[in-house]
Amino acid sequence: MSAEEPKIEKAITVHVILPDATIDSKDSLDELDSLAQAAGVHVVGYVRQRRREINPSLYIGQGKAREIAEFVKLRQADVVIFDNDLSPAQIRELEKIMEIKVIDRSELILDIFARRAASSEAKMQVELAQLEYTYPRLTRMWSHLDTVTGGAATGGVGTRGTGESQLEIDRRLVSKRVALLKSRITQIDQRKSRQAGSRKNSYTVSLVGYTNAGKSTLMNTLTGADTYAANQLFATLDTKTCRWNLDGDNHALLSDTVGFVRDLPHHLVASFRATLEETIHADLLLHVLDISHPHVFQQVEAVNSVLSDLECNQKDIMLIANKIDMPGAMARFQEFSAIYPEALAVSSKTGEGLTALVEKVLTRVAGRTEQFRLSCPYSNGKIIAFLQASGHILSQEYTENEVIIEATLGANQMHNLQKFGPYTII
Repeated sequence: MSAEEPKIEKAITVHVILPDATIDSKDSLDELDSLAQAAGVHVVGYVRQRRREINPSLYIGQGKAREIAEFVKLRQADVVIFDNDLSPAQIRELEKIMEIKVIDRSELILDIFARRAASSEAKMQVELAQLEYTYPRLTRMWSHLDTVTGGAATGGVGTRGTGESQLEIDRRLVSKRVALLKSRITQIDQRKSRQAGSRKNSYTVSLVGYTNAGKSTLMNTLTGADTYAANQLFATLDTKTCRWNLDGDNHALLSDTVGFVRDLPHHLVASFRATLEETIHADLLLHVLDISHPHVFQQVEAVNSVLSDLECNQKDIMLIANKIDMPGAMARFQEFSAIYPEALAVSSKTGEGLTALVEKVLTRVAGRTEQFRLSCPYSNGKIIAFLQASGHILSQEYTENEVIIEATLGANQMHNLQKFGPYTII
């Protein structure tokens, strides 16, 4: 291990089960373990407690907090991670008892995004979410972040920054930084919105879904793209858009987006609105789910919740049950399709079901396509180039003074023809 690399921290995870809990506690802990692993943390033990209500000062009971403190010493843990959102006061009191760092689920997710952020846009979005979420905890947070320079992180999980150097314990400076980031991200929002709007000449499709559902692998299979795909949470942060050739006559623009997760921090959703602009403006959403996952129903609900936050839940959405080739997946799909009969079973690895997927998307695209004949002067090469790029030329007939073209074009592109000089629809 080099001097610059942070040590692998050891963590105790804590899950508090309340009466209104809707997710299986084991699955919740398993996901928290996966999140911790994605943050570079080694889980050395876990604690589970059922409570009738939250303790306002500690979230858990005083006795359980002291029990965890002893467990921390026994396992020589460096951090305690709660699978619940804690208030700043609760974190402060828990740290007094346990004498080590305490973070909650949202802070863990923010940390993972900080690790994954590669582009300058993603880094700004993550930093803004971190600053807004951790603002009430600055005294603790800054004691670690003041050692973060150039993206190197020595403070460990929950304290990673995105490249800012020597952050001071000064709320006034933080407020100015937040205002600056918001201004820059607003500019990104406007640019992304313009880019998404300019793509309305083509039919646009966006992949959405729970993290690690296989969206990037599916995109690579459908388009031949080289989008980074890995068996890890939040492998994709920056949206990538590629041309998807559906058949000889039709194509769509397919975008891969950041994966969602249960209880995704609202600050993060808000900050990544620019990244999710392709989803907001898409004609069709392909909701990709991992049908082999034992709690796929809860994951679908979590994605639907985020789509609702983005005001995208009323869009045209197709459910794509991915990983149908996995053991037990077909049996779970039969159960799933009883509730969601329109769901389509596919495997992005074997190609099973992808032909049916393309056909279903084609029905959407064809419903927006018009076929027509026009005549224009030979000299009007721009209109021919436009039809070649944005539509499909079925035939060309040359007369003495003009060319007669039979073509298909998206209905929302017809008005663009007038931009390319004189022509006559015949």
